[in-house]
Amino acid sequence: MLVGIAVNDSIILVDAINQFRKEGIKLREAIILAGQRRIRPILMTTLTTVLALFPLTLGFGESASLRSPMAWAVIGGLTTSTLLTLVVIPCIYMIFGEVGRKSHKEEVSAGE
Repeated sequence: MLVGIAVNDSIILVDAINQFRKEGIKLREAIILAGQRRIRPILMTTLTTVLALFPLTLGFGESASLRSPMAWAVIGGLTTSTLLTLVVIPCIYMIFGEVGRKSHKEEVSAGE
């Protein structure tokens, strides 16, 4: 569950960046614009899951000793993965976008 939500959030962000790049927006501007436009859906996904898991952390009922730690682990993982998605994924995209652009220019100039 945790991995699925984290990957989905990253896909939402990267897809938005790619759409802006296809429209001709520069890499840095596309990353900033995608972050601004997609922060709300990413945060809403995380918050709804965290809020749904919160009652499990209270530990009522049978087998609460099994469910409570799992809920805390998922809440912590979602919080961490959301922060990483909003900070690290754009940075990695920027690094690999620059590397890809430079290698593409080298291939084009070598072919001429």
